[in-house]
Amino acid sequence: MQVMVELSLYPLVNEYIPPIQQFIDRLNSYEALNVTTCSTSTQVTGDYTEVTTILGEEMQRIHEEVGQAIFVAKFLNFDAMQARKSS
Repeated sequence: MQVMVELSLYPLVNEYIPPIQQFIDRLNSYEALNVTTCSTSTQVTGDYTEVTTILGEEMQRIHEEVGQAIFVAKFLNFDAMQARKSS
C-alpha cells in the first residue's frame, strides 16, 4: 500500500530554519521516499510501512537534536487517490 504524507515541522527554537532544512535533506537521502518540498510543507510518498518507519526515526531524531518541535501531518491512502484519478 502506498501512502502520501503532508508534513510540516515547527522547531521551537530561535534558529528554526537549519533543523527544517536538515530534516528535509535527510528525507531526500532515502531512495524509498519520493519527497516534494513546498513553501509550507513537504509531501512524502512511498510504501506505507517504509514511510512511517523512516518518518518515525527522523522525527525522533529532530526531537533529540532540537528539543521541542511540532510536527503537523496528514496521512492519505495514495493507492485510493490514484484509483480515484483513474476512474
